[in-house]
This record gives sequence, structure tokens and C-alpha cells, in this order.
Amino acid sequence: MTIPLVTMASVAQCPHGIPGTLIASATKVLVVGTPVLVMGDKGLVAGCPFQLPPVPTPSPCVTLMLTGASAKVMVEGKPALKMNPGDLGVAATQAPQGPVIWASVQTKVLAT
Repeated sequence: MTIPLVTMASVAQCPHGIPGTLIASATKVLVVGTPVLVMGDKGLVAGCPFQLPPVPTPSPCVTLMLTGASAKVMVEGKPALKMNPGDLGVAATQAPQGPVIWASVQTKVLAT
């Protein structure tokens, strides 16, 4: 099954709807004019309002952990990242908060 590659122009949100900033470490390969993310790259989230009950304790998402490595597409020697339903929003304590919401991804380049 082919799945879209993730680029810096992709829009990913934490499970609580706050957009993340995707940061690519590889810059030599562009898809639709923007760098492709590779294994090890992640997204940063600022402003997530999530709190743990019963006493409101802030536990905001701070990172989007992207894990959908392509088995066949390499960029600068690392597997390219694909949109993955298993990607997670993560708090500063490394506690998983829930799945990343993919709001927009390019569809011109697909990978397996």
C-alpha cells in the first residue's frame, strides 16, 4: 500500500488540535518544493492546553513522534517518513497523549 511522504509543508496536529511545526534534517530532496522528513525527524508543538484530571495538572503535547519509516525510499541515507496513523503526540514527561491528526499532506509522491 502506498502512503504519502511527509514534508515540512504537511500539517500535523497534536491529539488536542494544536498544529505542530515539522522540522526536516535533510534538505537536499524536495517534494512539491519542500524538504522531506526522514527517520529521526519530529514535530514540535507549542500551546497545547491538555490537562490531567482530577486536579488540573498541565500535561501538554510538546513533540510529535513520527515513526512511519519507508521501507524503500531513502533520503540522504535515511528512510523517508510516511504519514502514519501510529504517530503520537507526546508530553514533556514522554507520556503518549494520543495519535497525531494529519490535516494536510502532499499526495504527489507516495511510498511503501
